Amino acid sequence: MNQRRIVLVRHGRTAWNAINRFQGHQDVPLDDVGLEQAEHAARLLAGFPPSRIVASDLSRARLTAEPLARITGLPVHTDARLRETHGGVWEGRLDTEILAADGEAFAAWRAGSDLAAGGAETRSQVADRMEAGLTEALTETPAGGVLVAVTHGGAARAVLGRFLGLPLAAWGALGGLANCNWSVLEETPASPFGWRLTEHNAGSLPEPVIGDDR
Repeated sequence: MNQRRIVLVRHGRTAWNAINRFQGHQDVPLDDVGLEQAEHAARLLAGFPPSRIVASDLSRARLTAEPLARITGLPVHTDARLRETHGGVWEGRLDTEILAADGEAFAAWRAGSDLAAGGAETRSQVADRMEAGLTEALTETPAGGVLVAVTHGGAARAVLGRFLGLPLAAWGALGGLANCNWSVLEETPASPFGWRLTEHNAGSLPEPVIGDDR
């Protein structure tokens, strides 16, 4: 099989995740649970096996990638384009605090609007930089290889929507990723956009699909 795959991994848990505090570009490290999640995920992800590992430069993503790097012997290439949505004035606030201060905008953003989160960055802008970062990383991924990209929940959803050719209004139909879970995109000539989703919010290695369309 010469098709490349992209494995989009959400980082492990942070203390801010646990209390629904908006992180965005804030460099919040993994908590103890997140570090354990990263070690567990690495043992599974090594089974693909990866050809290249890239990660957001924020510590929660980099620390999630490091156990996989140790197991596989591959370096972690960091890229700021794989960061989470920049949340502007919302960053550092609890969801309840954002709702109290900016409820209409926050509700519209959570419903899938392309408004700038906290006045900073839109979903389409996140997709633009994620697409650019992954496209560049793919140039270093061989035919049949696996690119593991450790990123963030919102950023992963945006680039999934972009690579699958979904209209922005439909990106919300893609459920979120749990901490240290992943989604798998596979190159395919059957799609007009070149990619299809074969796993989503997974925590185990893919199983062969029998009796599908091939």
